[in-house]
Amino acid sequence: MAQVISLIEAAKLIRDGDTVFIGGSGGGHAVPEAMIDALRDRHGETGEPRGLTLASSVSIGDWESTGFNKLANPRLVRRVISGGFNNCPAFAALAIADEVEAYTLPQGALSQLTRDIAAGRPGLLTRTGLHTFVDPRHGGGKQSKRTTEDLVKLIMIDDEEFLLYRSFPIDVAIIRGTSADERGNISMEDEAFLGENFSLAAAAHLHGGITIAQVQRLVAEGNLGGKDVKIPGALVDYVVVAPDQKQTYRTAYSPAFAGRTRVPDREIQPLPFDIRKVVARRAAMELFPGAVVNLGFGISNGISSVAAEEGLYRDLTLTVEQGIIGGVPAGGKDAGAGVNFDMMAAQPDQFDFYDGGGLDIAFLSFAEVDQDGNVNVSRYGKSINGPGGFINISQGARKVVFSGTLTTGGLSIRPDGVGGLIMDRDGDVEKWLPQVQQLTFNGKFAHQSGQEVLFITDRAVLSLTGDGVMLIEIAPGISLDSDVLKRIRFPVRISPRLKQMDIRLFRDEPMGLLAGFRTQVPYRRVLRNPKNRTAI
Repeated sequence: MAQVISLIEAAKLIRDGDTVFIGGSGGGHAVPEAMIDALRDRHGETGEPRGLTLASSVSIGDWESTGFNKLANPRLVRRVISGGFNNCPAFAALAIADEVEAYTLPQGALSQLTRDIAAGRPGLLTRTGLHTFVDPRHGGGKQSKRTTEDLVKLIMIDDEEFLLYRSFPIDVAIIRGTSADERGNISMEDEAFLGENFSLAAAAHLHGGITIAQVQRLVAEGNLGGKDVKIPGALVDYVVVAPDQKQTYRTAYSPAFAGRTRVPDREIQPLPFDIRKVVARRAAMELFPGAVVNLGFGISNGISSVAAEEGLYRDLTLTVEQGIIGGVPAGGKDAGAGVNFDMMAAQPDQFDFYDGGGLDIAFLSFAEVDQDGNVNVSRYGKSINGPGGFINISQGARKVVFSGTLTTGGLSIRPDGVGGLIMDRDGDVEKWLPQVQQLTFNGKFAHQSGQEVLFITDRAVLSLTGDGVMLIEIAPGISLDSDVLKRIRFPVRISPRLKQMDIRLFRDEPMGLLAGFRTQVPYRRVLRNPKNRTAI
């Protein structure tokens, strides 16, 4: 049986040089924060352990001080492997300063890899990441100069290219649930995220490591139904109790996030009327009845609120990579959770669905775009975000819609409430460049795969063609030359059918999208499999 021990005792189980894989997602969803605190405190008091390899599928933290930010110490951690550093900028700073070995790999690949590690396989074989910065021909996901070991390998099978994400031993798996019974069985009834906890526990426990489960409460044997147990006691070595654990960093507990209640539509708050809503609205116009879509972080996350306000969301299946299927995904720092969902899937299962082509449309953000339609969200300027689920999602979807402002840095632009835009001050930083700093999405590979790609900005809409980027819509009140073309640092073709963006986007009232939405014919593009595109 699993032993119930204190947080201090659990932290002492972690030895110098261990590989510690911590479960949970982003903004505190099922994150074992009390164990993170205990590990930080032990190192601060004793200087031990040292030289850890720290891993997670998802970037963990509140963008400021929680989660992995607490462990960003080069004496404590020598190597970090994660889906990203956007939630934990303290590790991004260490990587930029070359004080740790740093890898950012696709969230889905890391999540799926836990199953391969558990099964004793050599790694995850997948197409995900080909022709991006995680492809070893483009850097292999390394984010600091001292990072030299290749964790990703290019493999040829029957003249087709694949990537092998190599398995690595997990000495300590730290996971979180809601309840633990006397046999160490773990349930997750109050959690907003299931993750890959079963595979993670098996990956450690079955191969000489240990599994530590943080829970909110202990219950007697027999209290947990067999279908409610997500990690069996046979895979759990130690249990620690943290009665004050929050559902997410922002939300102490929401029964709707746990799937226990459903939220009336009137309680789903509309977005504030600003430029972000304008962009989210224009993106929502790409939806069609029955579409299965992913909503990424940033402006794209607001599409769920638009779909609810316009009465569309019941005719769609909105999803987020953490496992929410259906309903309305949560926004802001609770992103990754959801309400009124049809299902909360385990994270590896969700990515299987994405990788297999289950998404009709992916709505994602962009930080940089270049003349070939390549997109960078992973590293730009002095920021290392990593890819998160972006690569799995963007390479698996039939259609990809990138949303964001054309410029940034001091930008002040707003809808006029009548039918156009008012530009008070354009941004100082240009995002449309001759070449992106890091290749998170490969435009040529997408075009060869048969994907449709749109770029929706605050003032214009552009599409990716075989000859590059084409301008197809412009907002009223905007100068084509000074506000659009001169802010893009490469030549852009202008469609002979260039049209004005819908004036309803710029009014502070519902657009009335439902009637037109229901007349659309569902369209599902079949993706091609471009074999061995080595020339890209």
